[in-house]
Amino acid sequence: MTTQCRIHRRGGGRAFTLIEVLVALVIFAMVVVVLGSAYLNILTAYEVVKRGTVVNEDFAFARQQVLTEPDRKKLEQGGEFDTAGNRHAKWSVEIESGPVADVFRVTFTCEITDPARSEPDRQVETFMVLRPTWVIDAAERGKLKEDAKTRILELQGKLKKL
Repeated sequence: MTTQCRIHRRGGGRAFTLIEVLVALVIFAMVVVVLGSAYLNILTAYEVVKRGTVVNEDFAFARQQVLTEPDRKKLEQGGEFDTAGNRHAKWSVEIESGPVADVFRVTFTCEITDPARSEPDRQVETFMVLRPTWVIDAAERGKLKEDAKTRILELQGKLKKL
């Protein structure tokens, strides 16, 4: 009998205790939670990037409509269109004469509403555009051209400053 006791003690020392199993389970659960939350963050980031890309494409399309339109009066009325994915884009422009003939400062405002979001995405850009077809006041255009010609002659030294 004494032999059996010794064998039993040796075999029992090799098994895990309940505390060790519970600690291992707690560590495993914490690792699973951390990895799961990291995975969800990655999925969310992919969705944000995807949505941002689609919205930027819609803004780019609206901006392209402004840049290709030769009629100033038609542009100043603004425009709107439905985009892919059931969104709606509405844009407007403010056109101001620039310091050089046929150059205009354009303030482009575009708003894209998405039924899945509570607030629309809004973007405002200002850029300079060379558009001879947008001229409304021919006298102003002539004055700007004459001013530019005078500045060029002054820079070349052919005309003295007053």
